[in-house]
Amino acid sequence: MLSGKRILLGITGSIAAYKSLQILRDLRAAGAEVDVVLTKTAERFVPSLTLQVFSCRPVHSDLFEHQHEMAHLSLAQTADLILIAPVTAHFISKMAMGLNDDLLSSLLLSSPAPVMIAPAMDLGMWGHPAVKSNVAQLKARGVQVIGPEIGPLASGKVGMGRFSDEKIIVSQVISHFSEAQPSLEGEVVMVTAGPTEEPIDPVRFISNRSSGKMGYAVAEVAKSWGARVVLVSGPTALPVPDGVDCYSVRTADEMKAEVARHIVSAGIVVMTAAVSDYRPSVFSSEKIKKTGKNYNIALEETDDILGGRPKGPQGQVVVGFAAETENLLENAQKKLKQKYLDLIVANDITQEGAGFDVDTNIVHLIDVHGEITPYPKMSKHRIAGLVLKKALALKTSVS
Repeated sequence: MLSGKRILLGITGSIAAYKSLQILRDLRAAGAEVDVVLTKTAERFVPSLTLQVFSCRPVHSDLFEHQHEMAHLSLAQTADLILIAPVTAHFISKMAMGLNDDLLSSLLLSSPAPVMIAPAMDLGMWGHPAVKSNVAQLKARGVQVIGPEIGPLASGKVGMGRFSDEKIIVSQVISHFSEAQPSLEGEVVMVTAGPTEEPIDPVRFISNRSSGKMGYAVAEVAKSWGARVVLVSGPTALPVPDGVDCYSVRTADEMKAEVARHIVSAGIVVMTAAVSDYRPSVFSSEKIKKTGKNYNIALEETDDILGGRPKGPQGQVVVGFAAETENLLENAQKKLKQKYLDLIVANDITQEGAGFDVDTNIVHLIDVHGEITPYPKMSKHRIAGLVLKKALALKTSVS
């Protein structure tokens, strides 16, 4: 898949640097030639000799290592892609400011190749305004940022900042070379994401396990393809993608109202949100106390957002999602017809690596014409691109 491609793998001084060994092996297995460049601090975390054995090429760290040519020029001009994984908060700051005091930072200023980075740092660093500003600057310059994820960190805390799974990173590299990027310039894409919460009393609610990752991936990809993106999001811990108009909601009723407000102007609608099917029929204004007896909660159905949606503009394409535990295709096809959808994304959440709160999924795309396309496990960002491509193709065929 990467045959003939030359990738420059930059590694900076993070505890996650050992994971770059697997990235290197997978890139090589996909056919790429990989040149590795280490920062001085990275050498403390991962041995150069191991990287040299895995890459079958010299490993570089010294700006003046060649006697007859400048390394930052020779490496920079031959790379088809620069991948820095992991990248630290410190190195992100250098990139944003254009500083070049070592080999890796110098070749970034010398190379015309596209750049991908996979951050890894503690949640306090990732959430710091300076880091957020630096990342936004890099994205504005066209740098593709992979992750980070929510998970256990080296500090012992759990939060946003964990290095993305190695297979996700390699999948993004392969996607970069294998797929031409379509244009959504002039399109308005509305995305719903995350769960809803239906209150029982002031401190308790009914919800589900949706993390919002699929919807946020769709929003990010649509924005990178030039669309104006409206994201209607239930409660999540995810950062809003840069340049996306986000409207936060909590309950199914709030989501319904926000969807009705924006769907009338959207050419493509992608409904990934896991909306609660039921809510308590009575809300207690006071916290419900233990009494030593069983307590029953009467539930009532929430309104059907998809089925009861307002009519959109001519040629609008609406995409739904079906998370199932049995009869996957049968249930998805039924929902496709009942909700008057153009495309549905079906996934069996009982499969490993599919469903809620993971960074991958295993899906079938089923369109209004009955065409069913299965896909193997892949990153949710990759799936987001496939869904948007299919939606754009359906929209083009209608118009």
